[in-house]
Amino acid sequence: MSQAVPTPPHDEVGRLSAFDGTPARQVRAVFDDETITVYQAYSAAIATPAAANDSFAGTPFKLDRMTWIKPSFLWMMYRSGWATKPGQEHVLAIQATRTGFEEALALACLSHFDAEVYPDHATWAERKEVSPVRVQWDPERSIALEPLQWRSLQVGLSGSAALNYSNNWIVQIDDVTEQVHEIHQAIAAGRPETARAKLPTERPYPLPRDIATTIGAS
Repeated sequence: MSQAVPTPPHDEVGRLSAFDGTPARQVRAVFDDETITVYQAYSAAIATPAAANDSFAGTPFKLDRMTWIKPSFLWMMYRSGWATKPGQEHVLAIQATRTGFEEALALACLSHFDAEVYPDHATWAERKEVSPVRVQWDPERSIALEPLQWRSLQVGLSGSAALNYSNNWIVQIDDVTEQVHEIHQAIAAGRPETARAKLPTERPYPLPRDIATTIGAS
């Protein structure tokens, strides 16, 4: 397993990583010409019927609160504890339309004020008040779930954005919990290369320039 590496505080992370040239804020994901894969973790009550029907309709999935989607598989593993935390025992790989994903980001507001994105605190507060989408950049994780120097995008959807996500943007839902367990077991057995071979292949996502500016991407 890799050794832990100190992660700079939020306000000290530059637009480019000072360590290896990896952009500090870059969307990395599994995607094709039409879709992007994002991850969520739920209990079986939500995950099983959602994966069976490629839809959250008819499940206890709640549209009246913010739902967070994550393009990073390993950040989802960190958040769910390899699908062991209560209510997060099933990891879903959700293929959403790229047009929907980009529509959400175009509406987004950062969760925290960033002087490199907003001219002043009041401008940020006003956008936050009306935006149905939150974005935040959290430290990406290694296969050992240790923080890396660059950051991973989390997208929170509420209101009209959550409704569009559930009803219009989702193309396919797969329960990848078995894959998650296989990777975790390989790590526990001291076989990191076996574990890495089972990881999804994530690539830098080509954000339109205006959207990159909106979300403070590198």
